[in-house]
Amino acid sequence: MLRDITLGQYYQTESCIHRLDPRVKLGGTILFVLSLFFFRNALGYVAAVLFLGIVIRLSHVPFRYMVRGMKGILLLLLLTVVFNLFLTPGTPIVTVWRIRITWEGAALALTMAVRLTLLIIGSSVMTLTTTPNHLTDGMERLLGPLRIFKVPVHEVAMMMSIALRFIPILLEETDKIMKAQIARGADFESGNLLKKAKALVPLLVPLFVSAFRRANDLALAMESRCYRGGEGRTKMKPLIYQRRDYAAYLCLFLYLAVSISLGRRTLSLPL
Repeated sequence: MLRDITLGQYYQTESCIHRLDPRVKLGGTILFVLSLFFFRNALGYVAAVLFLGIVIRLSHVPFRYMVRGMKGILLLLLLTVVFNLFLTPGTPIVTVWRIRITWEGAALALTMAVRLTLLIIGSSVMTLTTTPNHLTDGMERLLGPLRIFKVPVHEVAMMMSIALRFIPILLEETDKIMKAQIARGADFESGNLLKKAKALVPLLVPLFVSAFRRANDLALAMESRCYRGGEGRTKMKPLIYQRRDYAAYLCLFLYLAVSISLGRRTLSLPL
């Protein structure tokens, strides 16, 4: 289960998406996610699915690898669908005792499920095709104007990058601790919810100790290399836009224009 979480992992391969400037991928991901909230019908979501499918194809990242990341949010997805399906008022489809499913609830549940799925997979494309170092550089450049308001842009970008990099490391550490505890007779599956929560204590304590130890080692390593933040620092590989980046921006804006135009149309069966 833990190995199915792909957030923060980088899939190394050669593709035009991997070679794009990280600012393009960060900005494109944000605009893609925002576009999902402008759609009023199924046409917008169809355009989003086609666009995302083309990007995944160009990235050369196996689709099954991206779908693996959905397993970690299945519970959240299920709860979202159930709450919208049974708690939305409107024209009833099925009524059993006090439980009622409406057309409006079914449409809203489907919309939320599709929107959440596209959001997660779209974000996974960015993290799977961009190294943590490039993500840091891209975020720092995009947040650069905030320096006017005395925001420590470099430090914020560094913290976000370290957090993303530590996710797969901590997941691997959790998996090792779980296997070690199971070999010693620990049971994480059986029992009620309270018993399962108590069983997690032998797992969480060494995990926190390991996390703090890694954080301390990282701090010492940065200090030993005279790290002093972003003021006056230079880049070994500065970010420079290439032709492919401008072409990617053009494709992104074309997608936004087409998808939002289609998604805002009034149809007889809006989602």
